Amino acid sequence: MKPLFVFALALFAGGQQAAQQKPPATGAPKDFVLPAAKRFTLANGLPVTMVPFGQVPKAAIRLVVAAGNVYENKDEVWLADLTGNLMREGTSGEPADVVARGFAAMGGELGISVGPDNTSISTEVLSDRAADAVRKLAEVAQHPRLPESEIERVKGNLLRNLAISKSSPQALAQEKFSQLVYGEHPYGRLFPTEAMLKGYTLNQVQSYYRDHYGAARARLYVAGVFDATSLEAAIKQAFEGWTGAKASAAPVVPSSSSRQFALIDRADAPQSTVMVGLRVPSASHKDWIALQVTDAILGGAFGSRITTNIRELKGYTYSPYSQIELHPAQASWVETADVTTNVTGASLKEIFFEIDRLRKEAPPATELQGIQNNLAGIFVVQNASRTGIIGQLAFVDLYKLGSDYLSSYVKRVMAVTPQDVHRIANDYLTPEKMSLVVVGDEKTVKTQVTQWAQ
Repeated sequence: MKPLFVFALALFAGGQQAAQQKPPATGAPKDFVLPAAKRFTLANGLPVTMVPFGQVPKAAIRLVVAAGNVYENKDEVWLADLTGNLMREGTSGEPADVVARGFAAMGGELGISVGPDNTSISTEVLSDRAADAVRKLAEVAQHPRLPESEIERVKGNLLRNLAISKSSPQALAQEKFSQLVYGEHPYGRLFPTEAMLKGYTLNQVQSYYRDHYGAARARLYVAGVFDATSLEAAIKQAFEGWTGAKASAAPVVPSSSSRQFALIDRADAPQSTVMVGLRVPSASHKDWIALQVTDAILGGAFGSRITTNIRELKGYTYSPYSQIELHPAQASWVETADVTTNVTGASLKEIFFEIDRLRKEAPPATELQGIQNNLAGIFVVQNASRTGIIGQLAFVDLYKLGSDYLSSYVKRVMAVTPQDVHRIANDYLTPEKMSLVVVGDEKTVKTQVTQWAQ
């Protein structure tokens, strides 16, 4: 038997050897190659994109309609959500339970998702039932029952969601930040009042549906394994007779707002939620790719500068992050963090320090390369599923990015230089123009944030 110290020395040597080993070098990021897509437009103007993808015998189907919250008037916030939820309650030919069982029999379920700009009606079914699923999804989109008997129940669900959201400091901060950045535009209206939501009538829902659902406002996507000939025939049979609402432009986004500040009291809260940001160009702008890379370096990636600073080095917060909140006409860059109350001011100081640092000098090439590899890897993951492919195609269409956007994305990310990042930070991430929202214990926080409240 070896003496104990021999084992100790062996463990020490092994540990040192392991510490000296380097991980294998990453391979060069590869461009994304989209499988050959079939695109055609029906006689009523509905564009269709069909992409064969993968080998699992399933097909994802999504109808994207320009019927999001951006089309709501100022006194009808979440009317789009109420309409979308009520569309789940059956078609003119079948009640809700029959529709649900129909999708289940195909291996899927009905999904209706309302967003700021669009509403999506979707399902994912077994390949040999794809044509049937298209026909049933078309019934949901074109002939919703919108039963008056269910409207109070559906409104009750939305009222509970509203109450839950309004109890969250993150939601309160997001609501105020949206108001500061977008003002009276629909993008600035995140939540309805309780009275507003309770007061909606079936006539309003029916009117919203008539005004915003139609072939001229929609796009249909299919991705997965399917018989192209029979599926195309089913799509034409199910959708060619749809007319509905005509295309219309969303409300124009006003010019950029000036820097603003808001402190929302949350008495005795152990944490403060902070949001710092401003308007930036959207995805159709020539600087979009470089802006994405800059965001990732600053706060959008786990190894970003702000995250490293206030999470890893200072321990002020657990999960800070930045992101670019996109809309077709305009976007906003925002850094969000839940920080310990007594370091609210110190956290803001470090956030602005990192913004200023990136504006003063270009990042090292090695740091940039790590971020670029990360973005390229995320892009691959986003394209690794049927629904992911559809999401990317819908993104390209919504922002009118061109047929080569997906295939050239990785190459364009990798072409961003340190000087590009430096320029983007200076051109767009101007601290003096950034709005700031703090949700926290006012008696503790107010003196800490005085310098930014001017």
